Amino acid sequence: MEKPLVSVIMPVYNGEKYIGKAIRSVLEQNVPVEILVIDDCSTDGTELTVMKYMESGSIRYIRNENNVGAARSRNRGVKESRGKYIAFLDADDWWEKGKLREQIEVMELTGCVICSTGRELMQPDGRTTGKYIPVNERITYRDLLKHNSINCSSVLLRREDAIAFPMEHDDSHEDYITWLKILRKGGFAAGINKPYLKCRLSEGGKSRNKLRSAAMTYQVYKYMGYGKLKSLIFFVSYAFHGVWKYR
Repeated sequence: MEKPLVSVIMPVYNGEKYIGKAIRSVLEQNVPVEILVIDDCSTDGTELTVMKYMESGSIRYIRNENNVGAARSRNRGVKESRGKYIAFLDADDWWEKGKLREQIEVMELTGCVICSTGRELMQPDGRTTGKYIPVNERITYRDLLKHNSINCSSVLLRREDAIAFPMEHDDSHEDYITWLKILRKGGFAAGINKPYLKCRLSEGGKSRNKLRSAAMTYQVYKYMGYGKLKSLIFFVSYAFHGVWKYR
């Protein structure tokens, strides 16, 4: 396998139904990639499905000894990666062609530390819901505190930042905490306002239970070191944006 430019970290648990589409969407990107499939102790045919794509020479299949969750699976993938850039893709989501190349161009041109894209919300069967969630061209730390507009499956960042800021606190929105820590260090996130990410809605996702997701978002601010008052202020902004986003 040639040295990849982008390492795509794909955690999966019982994803045989969808992971093939996710893998194909990465292989169709026109940049050198490696796909690190981190199987979190699946009990279905996930491994057999992944094996169908091994001839591409771009896939590394890694199975956890114990079920550790998506955050720790992503961290393991980052440690095993060899690319200059890291991208994350959940096994039930997929990308449009051209996503990675445009993100690399934006990162090189702007010097941003994170690059994300807009996303189209899809039904569990892959049909569109007709809903598109845009992303701003520039996102600062203060912007992100008020509203998490960066979806994990859309992100591209440099490997050294992914190593320095692993995903922690999976009782909360661990990816949101990582983006905040990276931006607090300095720099900004760039957004490409195109529906490069197709985000499949699932009943089991953290964000599908709105009350639970709200409580976890409040926890994010506590983990970032903010007191009750500031956490509440940021939470109110989050709630407003959440209502607006899914209006």
